[in-house]
Formats: sequence, C-alpha cells, structure tokens
Amino acid sequence: MLDRSTRTIQVGLIGSGIQLSRSPAMHEAEGRENGVALSYELIDLDRLGAGAKAGHGAGVGVGVEALGDILRDVENRGFAGVNVTHPAKQAVIPHLHALSPEAEALGAVNTVVLRDGRRIGHNTDCSGFAEGFRRALPQADLSSAVQLGAGGAGAAVAHAMLQLGTKQLTIFDNDAARAEALAQRLSPLFPKASVDVGDDLSAAMASASGLVHATPTGTAAHPGLPLPGDFLDTRHFVAEIVYFPLETELLRLARAKGCATVDGGGMAVFQAVGAFRLFTGIEPDAARMLAHFAAMGTSGT
Repeated sequence: MLDRSTRTIQVGLIGSGIQLSRSPAMHEAEGRENGVALSYELIDLDRLGAGAKAGHGAGVGVGVEALGDILRDVENRGFAGVNVTHPAKQAVIPHLHALSPEAEALGAVNTVVLRDGRRIGHNTDCSGFAEGFRRALPQADLSSAVQLGAGGAGAAVAHAMLQLGTKQLTIFDNDAARAEALAQRLSPLFPKASVDVGDDLSAAMASASGLVHATPTGTAAHPGLPLPGDFLDTRHFVAEIVYFPLETELLRLARAKGCATVDGGGMAVFQAVGAFRLFTGIEPDAARMLAHFAAMGTSGT
C-alpha cells in the first residue's frame, strides 16, 4: 500500500478527446475521503504537439505512436499509474512489461500500474461494465445481443456480456478483421455461447433481444447515432458505454421507443473503483463514488 501521508499520488488518463472525463473528479474526491493527496491529470493525445511531453502545454495532436514517450515521461515524474482509453487500450500493450490475466485474455488494457520500474497492464473495464449492467438491467433478456465495436472497450464489454450469460453475441465493427479476431479470442473461453461476426446489422437487430454500444459515437467529440434509429424496437435493451454526455443520442432514442436502457455511468464508476484500488492499494467506497458521480449531473463536464 502506498504511504498516505508523505507525498501526492500522481495518476492520469491517456486518450483522445478526454477533456470531459469525470475520472479526475472521481479519483481525487475518493482520495480526499481516504486521507490521500491524489492528483489526476488528463493526458489528451489531441492536445499534445509532436514530441510534446505529457502535462506540458497543448499542440496539434499526436497518435498512439507517442505512447512510449508519454509512458517514459510519467514514469520520470513519479506517477503511480495511468488509465488508458480510446484509442490506446490495445496500442499500449507493446509498451508494457506484463499483463494481468484478465488483460491478457481480453487483449486490452485500461489501467497501467507503474511500480519498481515495471509497467503492468490491467483491465477493470470488464468488471466495471458487468457490475453496471447487472445493477441497471438485472432481468434483461440475454438470449441474443448485437454489439457495435470490437476495439479495446469492445473486447472488455463483449467478455462481460458473455460472463453475464449472453447466449448469442453478434459483433460488428468497421474493421471486420478486428471483429473476427475478437470473436476468435472469445469463442474458446465461452464454449456454450455463440460468438459471431455480423455482416447484416438490420437482420441481426431484427432477431436480437438487445444492443450493446461500444464505439466512441455519441461522445461530445463524435456526436450522432451508431446505427439507423429504425433498427431499434421496444423489445430491445440498449446498453451504452459512453458517459460524456451521459444521455447520448442513442439512449434518448431508445428511451423514446420504450427500450430498457443502461447508461455508461455504471461502467465509468466501477472501472474507476478497480483502478483506484490498483493505483493506491486502498479499498475505495463504491457507493460513495457512485454518489459523487451522480452529483456531477448528466452533462459529463
């Protein structure tokens, strides 16, 4: 466990278009409640200049090729760890020394612990999504679900849906090879379920009991709907991972059609619970973190 009294615990978030993230507020507030001076920094790839270091000014933006430099910089500055979000959850893996069993199984990382000169990748997205879904839709029909997105978050969400009991999961992604790779990774882990790559979204939605959305569409940086609105029907549950804004266009439409819905807030909070524990060695109060998240309202700011 980290010493609560002698220094500030520095952590951060690496990703693109993350200025509305609630992670800094959640982590810093929970730190204060535990008597910890914790500083949570946003390291926005969109605001870094070529060759810029994390935490130094704003630039024209960089891509995942900057991850190695960013990780070296935060290590040099004494960070305890970083969260990782789109588009770096898979791209960060070659820069790490080891992965937790869950991160290894998922092929995606959302939390990197920096300790004793080593970078260890973890994934708290899977358990975070599962807990949020379980609480919001305990009676959901999991016979057949369509998932949009097979990236880093998508891998965690698909794993969670299968753990929750989904019998048939059909995955769609703009990159068909990525969707196929995810399906091939998951199928042996869940032999009693059917995990397929979809090629006809309209037909898949017509036979599905629910929709899981795991792409950046609907965020403040990428507004809009991830699928045609007329594909949704009252019988569908709709689960969203986007939480800024908390009320996405997809959720507004789904609720207007009478669908049961779960917003991205539960995943945001419960993945943060897991990350806080990894960063600090302190057991956070999940109920308190949920309450703090709710107190921030629905805008995502």
